Amino acid sequence: MAVVILYGSEGGTSELVADNIADVLGDYGDTSLYDMMEFDAGDLDPENFHVIVCSTYGEGELPTGAEPFFEGLEEDEPDLTGMQFALFGLGDKVYEETYNRGGEIMAAKLIALGAVQVGEHGRHDGSSSIRPKDQAEEWAKNIGEEFLG
Repeated sequence: MAVVILYGSEGGTSELVADNIADVLGDYGDTSLYDMMEFDAGDLDPENFHVIVCSTYGEGELPTGAEPFFEGLEEDEPDLTGMQFALFGLGDKVYEETYNRGGEIMAAKLIALGAVQVGEHGRHDGSSSIRPKDQAEEWAKNIGEEFLG
């Protein structure tokens, strides 16, 4: 089983986090990394394990970098039955009502199409003193051990 990591970003942090996750999960086999701006939703393969890294933008919306992928999911409605995915979101608890909403929107859409979310939904708080890449590495180690090991 290959690991496919997809990231949707506004300012680039999700890409950096996704790179770190790819480094960690690379120990478990074939790992590839894609910007959601350049990944066709129809190419999702339930045979692969997917990791979604998604920030939140504006008033609890998807980042610009995730919109084309999300729109593809809405238009094509691929059957994702049997696909497993883990999600790492980025947000800021200062915005209580919309904290990590971008990741939640993405997860809800994938689940509606038949995919199954596994593991803990990683949630980085931009107001914390923890660097997102450090939290993501720990999260990825847990995902790797639990679902890929």
